[in-house]
This record gives sequence, structure tokens and C-alpha cells, in this order.
Amino acid sequence: MFVKTVLTAALLQTTSLVLAQDFVPLASQSFTYTNLPYQADANDGERGRQSGYNICNSTTENQHSLCQTAIINSVDDFCLWGAPEPNSLIGDTEGEAVAWCTKPGHGTRVMPAGTITGLTFVKTPDYIQVTGLINQANINIAADDSGGEMDPHGADQRGNPLGGLLFTNAWGGGMVQAVEWHNFMGEGAFCLKACDPSRPNAAHYCEHIFDRIGCWYNAPASYAEGVFESCQGESQDFPGIYTGTDGVVSTYTQPPEHLGPITTMPYLPKLPATSQCSQYSSSELFAGAPAAPTPVAGNSHGSTRAAAANSSQRTATGNAAALNRPSSSSSASPTGSPNAGMMGASVGNAGFVVGAFGVLAAALF
Repeated sequence: MFVKTVLTAALLQTTSLVLAQDFVPLASQSFTYTNLPYQADANDGERGRQSGYNICNSTTENQHSLCQTAIINSVDDFCLWGAPEPNSLIGDTEGEAVAWCTKPGHGTRVMPAGTITGLTFVKTPDYIQVTGLINQANINIAADDSGGEMDPHGADQRGNPLGGLLFTNAWGGGMVQAVEWHNFMGEGAFCLKACDPSRPNAAHYCEHIFDRIGCWYNAPASYAEGVFESCQGESQDFPGIYTGTDGVVSTYTQPPEHLGPITTMPYLPKLPATSQCSQYSSSELFAGAPAAPTPVAGNSHGSTRAAAANSSQRTATGNAAALNRPSSSSSASPTGSPNAGMMGASVGNAGFVVGAFGVLAAALF
């Protein structure tokens, strides 16, 4: 029995080492849109298995779809990561997030009418990006959730969501995988950026290490209510890289969560220039949207979120739904402020944060 036990333990250890050696991070894998596996993540790690699937078509297209292949093609054709079940917190469901698209045809759930209340789609030399304002309860995110970040990395390199993929036809040559991307959702705002894999700095523009400072610092844009536009644009500064008033170029380092909330920032992000903007109405872009769901009565997450905020020392820097920008001192409001939260992420990257929008700059507008 002793020998058998020792041999069994040795076999399990060897198997574990082989599996570890065979593991390939999600962002290091290449997929073809017309030949996707059923699940891009075939692993069974600490977070379990991939909950949805990547082969999405007319048979999977409904408001209960578990499709985890998202699209970002144009101002009227893109997907955001939302929750599978109503009234969910991003921090609890980021690994199981599903694709919610603006139109049918991708085998996903479709955003109900009135979900997007303002957006800007921009194509730059290095990436495509859609930013804006959203009634997030329509895609199953609790209305008062300060949100989170999804990306193809995560602490275990399996992605958030697990196995989540993003494709686009915006670069020509059919549907191309955006290997590097990030999507912040929460506090009534969103930003999704897909970086061109043929360009040299895809990983820098789609940085995934600034999960606590949100959209405004990772994807600076106008975030204007009632504006629906598609533009050409200049590429932003790399997230975390900034030029001070003294002309010195510096790199911001996000402090570890145990040091407490991020209440100030040393810089304001530079807003990239846009041009050749085409304006649209909401009805033009989302004519085929289904009716909005009946709101879920009550909110069971308030006390849970407050406790989580206290225990994880969530930052006050994230995604403000109300577009009040702070002064040039970049001082953020306390956690939970309806005016200047900073949408961040309880991502698998570096721990919990609050809000997805970021400290906003009144001086810039």
C-alpha cells in the first residue's frame, strides 16, 4: 500500500508538471474565426473550466447565449462583455462574462433598445476603440456596480472571461483576431479597445496592468451623452506613460491594493485628436435591437459591495458615469461617489478596484 501510494503521488506530480509545461497563455494563442474550437480554453485550473463556448452561430443566438467570442467591427457592429445572469457584479462574474452585441448575426445575446446612450467609435493607426455610456442593467450588470476590466490575460493567463476571444474585420482581410484588447465596464460607462496585431506596440496600447484607474486613463475619449459618432483618430499615449508640465516623460506605476484606495493621480491623460467624424442617431445604429427587459426589483448587492470595498480596499479611481471631471490636481472622490468614481476592475490581474471611468479632467473640457 505504501509503495502504491508513493507511486500514485509521483504520477500525479508528473502529470501536473506536464500539464503546466503544456499550458499556453490565451494571449499567446492564434485562432481563425471560421475554424474556432468549441472552447478556446481547455484547461481546468483554480477557476474551473470555461463556462461558455466560442463556436457561435444562429443556433446559439438568443438572450441566454453563452457565446464568448466577441466582435468589434464598426460604430453599429460591436460587442461588450456583460454578465450571464441579471443584477450581477463584474467582480463576481468576469470569468464567465458573455458577449452582448449591438446587432444579431454573431450567435450572441443582443443589447436591448436603449442600452447604449452615447458612443464614439474611432480607428487609429494602432487600434480600434469604442467608448461611451450605457444602461448596464440591460446586459445584466447591476445598475450600481462600479464595474471591472476584462482582457485576454488575468492572473492565471486564461483570460477574463476564461477563453474569451475578440475579432474584427476593421483591418481588412476578413475577420482578424485581436490578440491584445481590454474592456472596462461599470458605473454606466464602457470602453473597448482592440489593438492591431500587425503593429509593433499592440500590448502597450492595450495594456492590462492598470485595472484600478479605469477608462479615462486607459482609453481617454469624450464619453458624451447622446452623441453617436464614428471617427478617424490619433493613437493615444501608452496607458501609464505621460509627459509632465516640465516636459519630462514618466511612467505611472499602479500601487498595490494593500496600500489602500487610489485617491490622487500624478497626471491627466492626453485626449487624442479625432477627425472625419460621421454623426448618427441611436435609432439608425440600433434599429434591430430587442425590447429592453423588465428591471429587476430591488438590489441585493449593496451590502455585499460595501463589505467588499472595505475588505479589499477598492480604489476611488475608476469609471464615473456622471461626467464631472476633477480639477488638475486629479483628486478622486471617495469610493461610491456618483460623480467621480473611476471604473476599474476586480480583474484577475491585480485585485479589486472601484469604477471604470477614471479621474476625469475638467481642465480638458
